[in-house]
Order: sequence, then C-alpha cells, then structure tokens
Amino acid sequence: MSATSNLENDHVCILKLCDVMERMAQAGNIDPVHLEKVVSLIRNFADGLHHKKEEDLLFPKMAEKGFSPVQGPVAVMLHEHEEGRNYVRGIAGNIESYKSGDKGAEETIRHNLLGYSGLLKNHIAKENNVLFRMADNVLSPDEQEILSAEFKKAEESMAPGGSASYYITQVEELAKIYGIV
Repeated sequence: MSATSNLENDHVCILKLCDVMERMAQAGNIDPVHLEKVVSLIRNFADGLHHKKEEDLLFPKMAEKGFSPVQGPVAVMLHEHEEGRNYVRGIAGNIESYKSGDKGAEETIRHNLLGYSGLLKNHIAKENNVLFRMADNVLSPDEQEILSAEFKKAEESMAPGGSASYYITQVEELAKIYGIV
C-alpha cells in the first residue's frame, strides 16, 4: 500500500467521525460522554496519528521535492490542521460548562462540532484529490514504501490502544449510536 493510500484510509474513518459530529450538533441533547470521546478520538487519532504522519513524515518529504511548508498546498494543509485544533479546543474547553447547563457553552460546542466537520470534509477533499496526487507524482515507489513503513511504526507506537484499529472501532461504535452506516 502506498503512503498516500494509507492516509486516504485514515480519511474514511475521519469522515465518518465528522458525520457523527454533525449528528451530535443537530441532536436535541448532546451526550457529554460522547463529546469527550470525540475529543479523544480527534486528539489521539485524527490529529495525534493521522496529522502526525502528514506533518512529521509526508510533508517534510514533499519539502525535499520542492513543496514549501510556508506557501502553497502544504502550507494550506498545515494552516487547516491548526484551525481544526482550535475547533477541538472550543469543544473540549466547554464540556464542563455544558455539563453544568450553560446554554452558551452548548452553542459554542455545537458551533465547533460543525466547524470542525466542515473544515475537515473540505480539507480531506483537497488532500485526496490534489495534494496526495501531487505527492504520488513526485515520490518514487521506494520513497512511498519507506513512508509506508514509517507510518506503520507511528501506528504501532500509539497509546492507549496501541493501534489505529482501536480508534477506528471507537468511531464505528459512535457511528452506530448516531445511525451512520
């Protein structure tokens, strides 16, 4: 499997999590336990693993091929990763107030759930259709293979589940609760 295919596989799960977040935001009452789980999944899987593979491994390799991290497509992706982190902080930072019945916190959480989901859906479309195709054009098969091996090492070093499948299972459980196939 190519390195970009590995990342696209992650995207399938992340998109499902985005669908869950949209359903949560539209729900009458949001289960705070589910909010905490979403924050954990984003921080550990979407950002902690997936974005780490991009930021620490793929993007530096693309920089070696002439893709600037300060302008152009890689820079846009890095900026959007940070925007996503801001949305997650907006969710996480309001959960306790939401649990106490703060309607302002509830609205802030809903706004950030939808903001993150919208951002990531557009972000993933740009990566899958543009950035990863650029990477495929400039990375040799050997470079793809080396990146794939590095991605596997990153996945194996994950905690607490020790593998991406741990987080994928959690996303699937939430998706089932929210009626997403």
